[in-house]
Amino acid sequence: MTPDEALARIDRCDGALHAFVRTFRPALGHGDGPTFAAKDLFDIAGYPTGGGARTPLDPAPAANSVAVQRLLDAGWRCVGKTHTVELAFGGWGTNRAVGQPRNPWDAAAARVAGGSSSGSAVAVAAGMCDVALGSDTGGSVRIPAATCGVVGLKPSRGLVSLSGVHPLSPPLDTVGVLARSVAMAALALGVIAGDARPSPDVGASLRADVAGRRLAALSPDALGELHPEVARLYAEALDRLATTGVTVEMVEGPPVLNTSFLANGRMMAGEGWRIWGRRIAEREAEMDPWIVRRFRAGADLDDAALRQAHAQRAQDQAAFAGWMEDFDGLISPTCPIPAPPITEVDENVSPLSRLTRAANWLDLPAISVPCGLTDAGLPVGLQIAGRALDETGVISLGAAFEAESGWDSRRPDLSGF
Repeated sequence: MTPDEALARIDRCDGALHAFVRTFRPALGHGDGPTFAAKDLFDIAGYPTGGGARTPLDPAPAANSVAVQRLLDAGWRCVGKTHTVELAFGGWGTNRAVGQPRNPWDAAAARVAGGSSSGSAVAVAAGMCDVALGSDTGGSVRIPAATCGVVGLKPSRGLVSLSGVHPLSPPLDTVGVLARSVAMAALALGVIAGDARPSPDVGASLRADVAGRRLAALSPDALGELHPEVARLYAEALDRLATTGVTVEMVEGPPVLNTSFLANGRMMAGEGWRIWGRRIAEREAEMDPWIVRRFRAGADLDDAALRQAHAQRAQDQAAFAGWMEDFDGLISPTCPIPAPPITEVDENVSPLSRLTRAANWLDLPAISVPCGLTDAGLPVGLQIAGRALDETGVISLGAAFEAESGWDSRRPDLSGF
């Protein structure tokens, strides 16, 4: 879409959906490429980086983040910055400091958008831009993609520069993209990639024949408690995936897929406290109390404990790589439940990230693609994780599933907002 079309759509929709914290008029950049938005954790020169906080993390950055700059250099146009969970530490998408977006799939009840890249997912789902940048430390691109019915693509570390993106946990942080289709997400990734590794061949990935690939699908027994509609749509998605010519094998998976949830969360808190502890001590009164609580949970991790956590992570990655040698992808639902009403959120728990954190702990590329709607009309996502560094594999599998399912053509009905 053109920048004018995107901004007109924002004017029509964002008063109710609250995806954006700032729009750019005229749109930033010069060119006729797609439109994009950036999570308000990414620096854009001369404009505050809010980070979901009342006091900006940087009131006037001197330079654009590398990911933003690469899109602008390629002729893409930036139409605005989108809401985030404060300091990116939360999976629900809630924000008591500056407010949160509303999921566009339910006009009757205000539902969570998923976090922490909440506004980016809402902006894309509601058609207010072609692509949005997000960051993903425990699922923060894939979770809101699943709950808002769009594609969320997270690469392995080292493919996209983190320069100019304010950190939560540097060893776990990645830059990802959200879009309405796998092709558009892959196109954006190809533009922003090329940090420590070369950009993937996006065209070849999208055209690849996946027939004959062997995929491990987590069995219902290995997935823990699932919402009944998520379980149904997951089973249907596996059947649809099999029509692409892949072999789908039900597995229990190695134990690390379960133990990584707490390990990833503990590292996020420990690393995050070292980065943001001073700010929290100075500004706790103006912060979301649940965010403060999450960071303070990492205050007791001393240097020795963090070194041990990093050593354990390295062991887990090596063991998982050995297990994964027999498979080209690992399949699961993205989230075990659809988006609940904001009023029903329990900030003591993080169910939306229960199936996503393993990809961060193990440093795997992963994509969430829409796989259907519940009887209540809420989106559900299918997660495809690949071997380490194999972004081309997850793009190929995501594109093949999307072509069979047709879910990329479904849009929320915004007439009730």
